[in-house]
Amino acid sequence: MKLKETFERVKRASRSLALLSDGQRNEILNAVADAIIDNKERILKANTDDLAKMSKDNPLYDRLQLTDSRLEGIASDMHNVANLPTPLGHITKQKTLPNGLRLCRVSVPFGVIGMIYEARPNVTFDVFSLCFKSGNACVLKGGRDADCSNREEVALIHEILTKFGVSPDVVALLPATHEATGEMLNAVGYIDLCIPRGGRRLIDFVRDTARVPVIETGAGVVNTYFDKDGDLQMGRAIIENAKTRRVSVCNALDCLIIHESRLADLPELVRPLVEHNPAVTIYADDKAYAELSSHLSPLTSHLLYPATEESFGTEFMDYKMAVKTVGSLDEALAHIDAYGSGHSEAIITRDEQAARRFQAHVDAACVYWNAPTSFTDGAQFGLGAEIGISTQKLGPRGPMALEEICTYKWLIEGEGQTRP
Repeated sequence: MKLKETFERVKRASRSLALLSDGQRNEILNAVADAIIDNKERILKANTDDLAKMSKDNPLYDRLQLTDSRLEGIASDMHNVANLPTPLGHITKQKTLPNGLRLCRVSVPFGVIGMIYEARPNVTFDVFSLCFKSGNACVLKGGRDADCSNREEVALIHEILTKFGVSPDVVALLPATHEATGEMLNAVGYIDLCIPRGGRRLIDFVRDTARVPVIETGAGVVNTYFDKDGDLQMGRAIIENAKTRRVSVCNALDCLIIHESRLADLPELVRPLVEHNPAVTIYADDKAYAELSSHLSPLTSHLLYPATEESFGTEFMDYKMAVKTVGSLDEALAHIDAYGSGHSEAIITRDEQAARRFQAHVDAACVYWNAPTSFTDGAQFGLGAEIGISTQKLGPRGPMALEEICTYKWLIEGEGQTRP
């Protein structure tokens, strides 16, 4: 194992984190957050080097790009994480047995968390802040597209850790190679938990290859159902925000499902999308296509295409969206069952009974009523930041933050009892 020495150093350093108080961890996180702003020019320079190697037409370009405002947001999130209560040392269960043994279950760090991610340089800071606050060391494996940005960010983190007398080995960045990914996934005894964050190919590869424990952060094939009792103006705003706020993120809208009785409102519902800059290309089923084609202007008609089977169940990560017409709530639910990914789904309706049925039936980590799926985000949920959105059911589900990257241990106290 070529990276064995790196893994060994991180494992040793992880044990030293137990010696830090929550106050010390917070002080360091605040210092790193301040350093992000003070050193934004060097971070943006490294990010510019990465961006120069990617076409602006690539859907991942937006994910890769850092700006002054995005760095300010990252720093603000890190301050927020520092201000959150510690997730460690919480007593989640305690009892005294009939024999007098006192049992206590208390939250503790996993130890070393491995993170695999693609063109997302913000994840480097997010993962570090959450891991450090929760007493975990982290091994980061970014993609080639963001390697310059990631290395500059980790160098900055190391500088602050060294300044405070903390081993920089509590965070390590691996080479941006496929081989390094394989070594991380096989680092049994060193990596306590691996979390992949990226597209379906990456998630599938990690799940099929790993010998270390994995929590999946699944792909986001996101649907929104506009019900027969949906409010038109509310629907316009929700659909626009869910689709165009940031098209490259996993909570962006991929398919609008509309009740056939509201097809006459479809042109108005999608008007903000086709007038947006950049405009959204729409792949509509037969009924929706017929309605839209008779209403779109010559300037926007080129944005409309007939949907194919591949149009549904696709995570576009681009200015593209499918439209599916249904005759009932049951049909909408069946479509989501068939094509959703278990990430985020939404219903727009004034019918509370329909909304409650939708929320009870839909099998997803986050299920919305009259709100856009763009809110599926750890910071928006008040968690400070997120390490990913888990779509699996074993363990954490939805936005993963401090509590989700802790485990627990049992503490047992006795007075000489023996087992019969």
